[in-house]
Amino acid sequence: MRITRTSPLLFILFAFFSLQSLTAQEELTTDELFIKARAAAFDEDDYPKAIELTKLALEKSPNYADVRIFLGRLYTWTDRNAEAREAFERVLSENPGYEDGSLAYANLEYWNDNSKKALEILNKGIEKNPGSEDLLLLQARVQKDLKMYAEASTTLNQLLKINPKLTEARSLGESIRNVSSKNQIGADYEYVYFDKRFDDPWHLATIDYSRSTKIGSIIGRINYANRFNSNGTQFNIDAYPSISDTFYAYVSGGIASSGSIFPEYRAGASLYANLPAAFEGEVGFRMLSFDEKTWIYTASVGKYISNFWLNARTFITPDNENVSHSYSLNVRYYIAGADDFLSFGIGTGIDPDDNANNIQFGGSSTYKLQSNNISLGYRMSVKSTNVFFINASLEDQEYAPETRGNQFSVGVGYFKKF
Repeated sequence: MRITRTSPLLFILFAFFSLQSLTAQEELTTDELFIKARAAAFDEDDYPKAIELTKLALEKSPNYADVRIFLGRLYTWTDRNAEAREAFERVLSENPGYEDGSLAYANLEYWNDNSKKALEILNKGIEKNPGSEDLLLLQARVQKDLKMYAEASTTLNQLLKINPKLTEARSLGESIRNVSSKNQIGADYEYVYFDKRFDDPWHLATIDYSRSTKIGSIIGRINYANRFNSNGTQFNIDAYPSISDTFYAYVSGGIASSGSIFPEYRAGASLYANLPAAFEGEVGFRMLSFDEKTWIYTASVGKYISNFWLNARTFITPDNENVSHSYSLNVRYYIAGADDFLSFGIGTGIDPDDNANNIQFGGSSTYKLQSNNISLGYRMSVKSTNVFFINASLEDQEYAPETRGNQFSVGVGYFKKF
């Protein structure tokens, strides 16, 4: 009986305080409600509350674009895609090409595997905001998803002219670098001089052609060398298949006309992963066949920091007697786009991908020769489709047990994208 008497009083008190709360909420300005909605979403992780507060703000200011965009984002995060689209479309109908609205709407479509629609939205947004870094970066991601590699490369070059220090753009550019043009043809030449080991210098030359396909780029390459007073050629096929937005691979095979100049056979494969925070990781192997097969295992990690790209790599070569190691650190400083940079490298040991030195893997001795090297390079693009490069390196090479000599090389090259 006592509860029955007090229930009306409790009801009245509850209604009073609810009315007071609602009245206080109604007295808040649109911006104050917007701030509370953001706090509910980000601090309290309470999306239903954030949605209600955002709706109240829009009742006061129906044409407040940023508030309606936030409501669309809330709907996106809670999988209410139809309502999110309605919110974004209203904003963009009232404010064509509005940057934040275009970005939010395009992200919704991109995340829901509708990249063609996302690209339409981005194109209109970039038309109104040609210098928007966020829109251009998302446009490049969408173009990559649609396998529009050449267009994505162009977008990234445009973006890097606006902000050369944009790490995300460089990381994305590297992942599509090998498939950025439908066709590419190139040639390079390397001259190698020895102060003690050999009287005659070595000459190495390469011509290659690459073609972008739906699965990635495929490259045909012919290597020529003149060394040991002999000539030799090697034929290689390399491929960079794209697996997903995160993973791509490298697969290679080759055969030579002379096992004394090049490995008789060679093969290699690596798996690359584009990791968060502009990191890239790689694991793989190389196989070189002279009189016997040599298996080399490799791992590397790369990182973009502002205009710099740093890559640390190791090659590990096990055999019956011991395990040899080689290590290298390579640094690029980007001046402009993906093909405009200075490079610097230091290392120890032999790189199986280096045609000037990988013949040393063909030695039968279990004694592991040591070497240290340093290199410099410069790459420059002209009108985006013409790329020139020059490299120089100095190697302190142990070519016999306890016997060392210097090896100096300089190389030049050119490739054309079309």
